[in-house]
Order: sequence, then C-alpha cells, then structure tokens
Amino acid sequence: MSQKSAVVVGVDGSEHSLRALEWALRVARSLSAPLTVAHVRSEALQLGSARISSLGPAPDLPDTVVNSLAAQIGPRAEGLDIGYASLEGSIVDALVGAAARARLLVVGSRGRGGFKSLLLGSNSRALAAASPCPLIVVPHEARIATLDGSSRAGRVLLGLHPEETGDEVVEFAFRAARQRGVPLQVVTSYPVPPNPVLLLAPPSPKFDVPPTSPDETPELVEETRQRQAERLLPFSQRHPEVEVQPVVTPVDAAGRLVDDSQEAGLVVVGRHRRHRVAKLLVGSVANAVLQHAACPVAIVPPPPAPPAGSPTD
Repeated sequence: MSQKSAVVVGVDGSEHSLRALEWALRVARSLSAPLTVAHVRSEALQLGSARISSLGPAPDLPDTVVNSLAAQIGPRAEGLDIGYASLEGSIVDALVGAAARARLLVVGSRGRGGFKSLLLGSNSRALAAASPCPLIVVPHEARIATLDGSSRAGRVLLGLHPEETGDEVVEFAFRAARQRGVPLQVVTSYPVPPNPVLLLAPPSPKFDVPPTSPDETPELVEETRQRQAERLLPFSQRHPEVEVQPVVTPVDAAGRLVDDSQEAGLVVVGRHRRHRVAKLLVGSVANAVLQHAACPVAIVPPPPAPPAGSPTD
C-alpha cells in the first residue's frame, strides 16, 4: 500500500481511538485514499519482546489490538486499500514516523492512559505540535457527521488571522468544504479597544463598566472584514463552488469556533511556523479548540523549512 497519500489512524483499543477509527474509515473512503491502522505496542510488550529476543530466535509476539480491530472492521473494509501496522517506540515518535508521508493522521482526543477528566490527552497534545501532516483529533463525544454533503454533514469552520494564517491552512479548509459539499465559515476576530472609562481611573467594584460593542467600533469591524475578504479572494477564485460564510467577531475567535462547532463537521486551525518551545507551536486558539470543540479538529502544520543554505525563492 502506498504511504504517500494514505490516511493513518492511531489506535490503542480505547473508545476514543475507536471513534477516531470510525471517522478515518469514512474519510478514507470519501477521499478514495488508502488507510493505515497503526497501533504502538505497550511498553510492557515491547520490553517482553526484547527480553525474549535476547535469549535467541523467537516468533514475534502477536499484536492483539491490531488483530482484534482487523476482525471488527471485516466487511466494512470492502473496496478500501487498508493495511495494519504494529509499531514500537514512544507513541508520539512512532506515529510521527508512520505519518511522515501521509495525507492525514487521525487520533482520538485521549487514549487508555491518563485521567478520564482530561479533555485532551498528552499524546494528542504532543502530536498537535509534532505531526508532519494535518492532524485530525476526534473528540469522543463528537457529533456523527456524514461526508456526503447531506444535511448531517455540518459545515467546515476556519479560524483565520489574515496576516498569520498560512496558505496551506486556508487551502486545506477550502478543499475540505469542497470535498464534503458544505459551506466554509471563516471566523476572524478583531481587538476591542478598552472602554474609555477604564482609562480614566480603575472602576469601583460596584460600578459595572459595559464592554465596548461592535457598534462603537464600525471602522475596526469594516477594516477586519476587508482584510479577511482580501485574504480569501484567491482561494475563492480557485474554489468557486465553495460557499464562503465570513464572520467577524470581537476578540474571542476561539470561543466563536467552539460555540459553532456544535453544528459543524470540522474545525480547521493552523500551527505556528516555529517556536523554540515545542509545546507553544500550538497557539491559544488551536489549544482552546482542541480542548472544547464538539466536532473533529484539524491542526494543519506549516510546510517544512528549506534546508540551510538553500534558496528561499
């Protein structure tokens, strides 16, 4: 099976990973793409295999998770180019390696380990910062959305900063909306200036200062709409069949994306291009959406940096 355009889904047998597997099966079929079901063996099993191997030639220990999932998928794999991979190493490193030439990497929001109260597991969070291809994180309670343009499909949401969001993120969102036959809602926020009252003196605890409303900042709203429209124009021209629904909201783009994810099929956000602290590659908006969105979230990485000394244009 060709890995270059494959959809790779990371599984561990947990309910969260099974939900991700269901989503990956449907998206692979929709894209006519091969599917790789990848399981990273537990540390105990890896250690046991190493000890057995040190005593001499021995048969490989079976991967019961892979074998069980292959049996469960059964007839649903008909017409799909599907393969199974049993991996070793750390979960993050192994899945990053498996997705090196993949089209998508799909995971659940949490695996078997960790605290059940956490909305996003440590491995999913680390993969959001490290995946070499677009990462799809499927929440356990994600609404089942079809991919065929029916009323259940749900629109695609894009969080857009006109000056910072990369072309690869916008293109991914347009293609996802086109593939599903649904509208693309683009959310851009603008900063709200502080209320003038707050600039004069600290308010009394008993004095409720109303926030600045959009009606008080019409120039800022219009400027944001114009910047958003200019940023989207070349993509709309390339994808005229995609209905674009522009949204301009004060301050909190993450909150609007999370609220609207209740009726969406996919939220698309970008990853920062580079940061010396790896975990900060996932910005505040992307992190909030990963934590709280009610539908799958796509984290789109920037293109790889050119080798040192190579021309940049």
